[in-house]
Amino acid sequence: MRVLFAHGFEGTPNGGKPTHMIDELGWDVVAPVMSMNGWNIEQETNVLLAQIDAEDFDIVAGSSMGGLAAANASALRPDAKFGLLLIAPAFGLAEMWRSSLPTEKMAEWEGTDARAYHHHGFGHDITLNWDFMQTADKMSWPKLNHPTVILHGTQDDIVPIENSRRIADTDENVIALMEIEDGHRMQEAKDHFSKAAEICLDALKT
Repeated sequence: MRVLFAHGFEGTPNGGKPTHMIDELGWDVVAPVMSMNGWNIEQETNVLLAQIDAEDFDIVAGSSMGGLAAANASALRPDAKFGLLLIAPAFGLAEMWRSSLPTEKMAEWEGTDARAYHHHGFGHDITLNWDFMQTADKMSWPKLNHPTVILHGTQDDIVPIENSRRIADTDENVIALMEIEDGHRMQEAKDHFSKAAEICLDALKT
């Protein structure tokens, strides 16, 4: 099975989830560097679109912000054929960032067009331009066009599980929401990857 995997904002292409898919499940995984074009959700989505336009995948999967990028890729490529596997996807990205920063900090970010952010995956500060929020405002709740399975932890303290429940309740292409007793890192979710992919592939056959 050929899989395009989008890592999260703090993740890397060789993180635990894609490594598990390759080593334990035997999947053929393409995992690009999601920040190669920049840090905003439009730029990250474009990384996936370039891959989808170049080759075929059975599953497009993504974790956290990578999950939101995968969801936006689904919205922008309705005629491509693949299943969508979203792991704690960052639906509501704009709302989450706005609620995490005081109003004056948001205004300062917009006014200076720059905000320093310590990237734990890289271990150093990066600069987020204001277009991070501008694109998030436009792309936080995409319309899905592919059979979608969402895995989300009930103890997620980064992306509220209610955001995935909202999508599951309102988008007919969500065929399963698998709620797992887990946090945002979704370490327990790995045991459910194979079943989630099977549900996606079965839906593509109908």
